[in-house]
Amino acid sequence: MSPGAAGEAAVRPVYRRVLLKLSGEALMGPDRYGIHSETLHSIAEEVHSVRQLGVEMALVIGGGNIFRGVAGATRHGMDRASADYMGMLATVMNALAMQDALERRGLHTRVLSAIEMQELCEPYIRRRAIRHLEKGRIVIFAAGTGNPYFSTDTAAALRAMEIHAEVLLKATKVDGIYDKDPKKHPDAVRFQRLSYLEVLQRDLQVMDSTAIALCRDNRLPVIVFNLQTPGNVRRVIVGDPIGTRVDG
Repeated sequence: MSPGAAGEAAVRPVYRRVLLKLSGEALMGPDRYGIHSETLHSIAEEVHSVRQLGVEMALVIGGGNIFRGVAGATRHGMDRASADYMGMLATVMNALAMQDALERRGLHTRVLSAIEMQELCEPYIRRRAIRHLEKGRIVIFAAGTGNPYFSTDTAAALRAMEIHAEVLLKATKVDGIYDKDPKKHPDAVRFQRLSYLEVLQRDLQVMDSTAIALCRDNRLPVIVFNLQTPGNVRRVIVGDPIGTRVDG
């Protein structure tokens, strides 16, 4: 066995199946909107490193880099349901971009959409998604829940529970959950661990309340961490104490 293979074998993931939630803004990189190619491929490399550990992995990606439903409805007077459907289509675009980046690295992927568009991706069927994961494919869930008024955070929580994921990984631009915005308040304090109820009572808004309540009711732990630090996805998977864990 080569030294590299021996080092790989020594690293053991603490989770067998995970769901990684990315915001659409995570794909923007330094740009103001759209998909930044280097950032996209950097994230794909993170996913690749985790897949090499044998972890079954699913992704949910938001659409805020292309269109945000709530913002569209609020700023432009658009019907909220129509705006949300537009946001769902944006998530499909992001999912297809991520699929391409992952497959360039030799990974097998499937995009499953809650809104049927058979020319582009498979329709979401729970048992089919689980079977893809069992075969070692990375599953990218697109189009949210398929319903307006539900965020992609809620879609991530729902899909994580449906596929029996052991943890929901929420990748953000900060290194965990703080008592206030660390970008505006230098004295902000980061929490290492919180209960679901504390997140709701403090209105910390790391995820919407529906998503947190779903996780609480089904005892699905959430780990919030900084995606912008290279290697962090892998660190979470192998159990390094980074970010903030929400459970209990």
